[in-house]
Amino acid sequence: MEEVWITGMGLITSVGNDRETVTDNLLELKHGIELHPELQGEDSPVKIAGTVKEFEVSSSDPEDWEYPEQYRVPRAILRSFSPHVLYAWSSLRQAIDDASLSEDDLHDPDAGLYTSSGGSMRSIHKHFEKMDQRGVMACNPLAIVASIAGTLTFNLVAALGIRGSSTGLVSACASSGHALGMALDEIRLGRQKRMLVVGAEDCNFESIVPFCGMRALSLDNDPDRASRPFDKTRNGFVGTGGAVSLVLETKSEAQRRGAEPYAKFIGWGQGSDGHNVAISHPEGRGLNRAMTQALKDAKISATDIDYVNAHAPSTSIGDASELKALKSVFPAPQEVKISSTKALTGHGLSLSSIMEASFCCLALKDGFLPGSAHVTEPDPEIGHLTLLRQTERTQAKRILSNSSGFGGANVSVIFEQAD
Repeated sequence: MEEVWITGMGLITSVGNDRETVTDNLLELKHGIELHPELQGEDSPVKIAGTVKEFEVSSSDPEDWEYPEQYRVPRAILRSFSPHVLYAWSSLRQAIDDASLSEDDLHDPDAGLYTSSGGSMRSIHKHFEKMDQRGVMACNPLAIVASIAGTLTFNLVAALGIRGSSTGLVSACASSGHALGMALDEIRLGRQKRMLVVGAEDCNFESIVPFCGMRALSLDNDPDRASRPFDKTRNGFVGTGGAVSLVLETKSEAQRRGAEPYAKFIGWGQGSDGHNVAISHPEGRGLNRAMTQALKDAKISATDIDYVNAHAPSTSIGDASELKALKSVFPAPQEVKISSTKALTGHGLSLSSIMEASFCCLALKDGFLPGSAHVTEPDPEIGHLTLLRQTERTQAKRILSNSSGFGGANVSVIFEQAD
């Protein structure tokens, strides 16, 4: 099977909306978490989030949205967008430009698009509210395609003229990891020569506050410490939204176009806990299998991994489960460096896998390993694993990134430094 390269990247995140800003913030451990204007009312126990800057999308009418001019969307297309679709559109435009893809490249039947999101809770709520108040026939005819979980695929495939493989993957916080892995397989099996993959989520009251009901969110109001994966005192995750897009291509197609890779995408794996609808298996058995399968797929051993970007959302159960899985795959005396960039960004739900995969590709391209911020009392269960508390200027050869979602869905992806 032919090598697959990452040749384009687009970032709309709490820590920056372009490669340079994101890289600088990863190097400096500068987070993007702040008091969110929509979370300051008495009806919101949580007050902070990893906010998306330069986008004002609180209005229920997309024509009132304010966002960077370079991502201007034609009115006829914008009408069926929800906020996270706009984020995804913007990140895709970045990635397409970054990879120097032409219109012909996008419209080639050998080029596809996989997406990941949970849909737009706000849009769904607003549409049902209008239906209840004014009747079914008063609803926007595009309400369904603007709101449900497949809205990214519906809108982006049509707007960009995609003719190759397309679908949406929904497995909660493992979603965009599944999208990346299945896109990799689509290329390696010879079905496509290029895949665009995008993960996106809204960043508003409706997308964040419901997790308070699960007791999953941190109620700390200090943006400088609330998200602290691997800290003994962690007490829940911090929500975020945005979008990240990656362009995957065969080596031959990338070379034909003269494209330079960020990294090679060499393997992925998945495994299920078979345990609980909302809580990770205490021994991390599904994540153990995902990592083991990814190593097998990449045809390497655990000793070939230099760094792991952990899922580690800053919840006591989630972090503990992953530590068990990591120590079983990387047993003592093997040393492997780990960190969680969710301390900087917050937890992006369906977005998180591809956002963290993009950070891994930047790390391989630019020669650094991102640190795990806000750790003052390291969890003693870390054991022999090496927790990076500061970003290191170290060139890794291979990086593994983990993601875990509801129902015990787990995905691991592996990237390798490009020659």
